[in-house]
Amino acid sequence: MTTNRTRTAAAAVAALAALTLAACSSSTGSGSTASSSSSTGASPALSGTVTVFAAASLQGTFTDLGKKFEAAHPGTKVTFNFNGSSTLAQNIVQGAPADVFAAASPATMKTVSDAKDTASDPKVFVRNTLEIAVPKGNPKHIAALKDLAAPGVKVALCAPQVPCGAAALTALKAGNVSLTPVTQEQDVKSALHKVELGEVDASVVYHTDVQADAAKIDGVDFPEAAKAVNDYPIADLAKAPNPAAAKAFVAFVESAEGQQVLTAAGFQSPTAGGSAAPSSGASGSASAAPSTGATAS
Repeated sequence: MTTNRTRTAAAAVAALAALTLAACSSSTGSGSTASSSSSTGASPALSGTVTVFAAASLQGTFTDLGKKFEAAHPGTKVTFNFNGSSTLAQNIVQGAPADVFAAASPATMKTVSDAKDTASDPKVFVRNTLEIAVPKGNPKHIAALKDLAAPGVKVALCAPQVPCGAAALTALKAGNVSLTPVTQEQDVKSALHKVELGEVDASVVYHTDVQADAAKIDGVDFPEAAKAVNDYPIADLAKAPNPAAAKAFVAFVESAEGQQVLTAAGFQSPTAGGSAAPSSGASGSASAAPSTGATAS
C-alpha cells in the first residue's frame, strides 16, 4: 500500500514538473517570437545623404528644415541645390541625381512628373504671394504696381520662364500695367539682389523674400498680387539615390513642425486664401505668358 502511494506521488510530481517546463518553454518561445516580430516591424533607421533640389525662394526655410531633419535622424545629411525651379526641373529630367524636388509652381513640377521622374504624386505644401521690393526709404515713392511703369523707374523682374517671373507677368496683366524691365533674372534671389545693390529702383519678388531681407529693403504690397499666388509642390523622385530618406524628408516638410517653420517665414498654408482667385492665379501664373508655358513645359 505504502509503495503504491509513493509511486503515485512521484508520478504526480513528475507530471507537474513536465507541465511547468512546457509552460516555461512556451512562454520563452512566445516572447522570442513577439520580440522578433516587433524587431521586424520596426522602421529601419535612416542614414546617408538626402539631396534636395529646391526653388531659390525656399533657401532660408529649407536650410533650417534640413538641420532639424538631421537632428531628428542622426546619420543623415541633407544637401541642397537652390536655383530657379525651371532650371532645376530641366536638371532632373536630364538625369541629375536628386532625392526630392520642391518647386515654386505646379508648371515646373509638371515638367518632372510628365517625364515620369516623380516617385509619388506631388503635393502642394505652401503658397507664396508677390510684393514689390524697394531700397530702404523707398526713394522713388513707389506705392502701387502702376508706379513701376513711371518714367525713370528701373525695374528688375525674374525671367518669364521662372515662377516668380511668370507670376509677376500675371500680376502686371491683372493691373493692366505694361513695363520693360532693365534686367530679367534666373531666380528670385538674383532679382532681389539688384535692389540691395541699388542697381534698380524696384523688383517684383515674393513676400517671403522681402520679409527675410527686411534689414536691407522695404516692401510694398499691391492688390493685384492676389491674382498671382504661387502654389509650391513637393515630391520624392523616382530615381532617388536614397528613397527612404527622400520620403521621410517630404513627410517632415509637410508635418506640423515643418509647416511652423515655413509659415513663420511668411509662407501661407496650402489652404490659405479660401477664394478661387488665388488658386487660379497659382495655376495660371506659370501659363499666363505664352513664352513661360513653352519654356517651362
